[in-house]
Amino acid sequence: MTWIAPDVARGQRTDMACGEREMLDNWLKLRRVLLLRKCSGLTADQLKTASVEPSTLTLLGILRHMTEVERFWFRTKYLHEDVPDAYATDEFPDADFDLVADADAQADYAFFLKETATCDAAVAERDLDEPVDDPKAPTGKVNLRWVYLHVMEEYAHHTGHADLIRERIDGFTGA
Repeated sequence: MTWIAPDVARGQRTDMACGEREMLDNWLKLRRVLLLRKCSGLTADQLKTASVEPSTLTLLGILRHMTEVERFWFRTKYLHEDVPDAYATDEFPDADFDLVADADAQADYAFFLKETATCDAAVAERDLDEPVDDPKAPTGKVNLRWVYLHVMEEYAHHTGHADLIRERIDGFTGA
């Protein structure tokens, strides 16, 4: 039986006058849903279809990359958890994007869902203004608000790519 990425409901619109933390959580969840909706209804082979030659950019690669992004920024960078990269290795630093041909799309999709839920739970009780040490930051610190905004910036960047890849695969243009 061929695995097909499940349909994902966009969900209800959120309160546009809620507090900042709820707003950031809601926007992040929406960004995730929009990416998953670009994958919905496609087979593993379709998720591995490259955008246009010579690019190797695929929907599965983007999904894997966003798993890496969330894991790195929320858990490794902000919480200082000692977790390995999800896909990258010393030999293949861009494995999330580049090594999709033999990847298990269903497992990668499930891992994305698990990792994003883990990230949500890991920072749920943290204050947006709470700084942590980050030797690479200009001030040596980063707060959770910045991490949220940066992760959403990554989603915005890559869901634009996902729109074009999905349209190339089957003409789907909606979110």
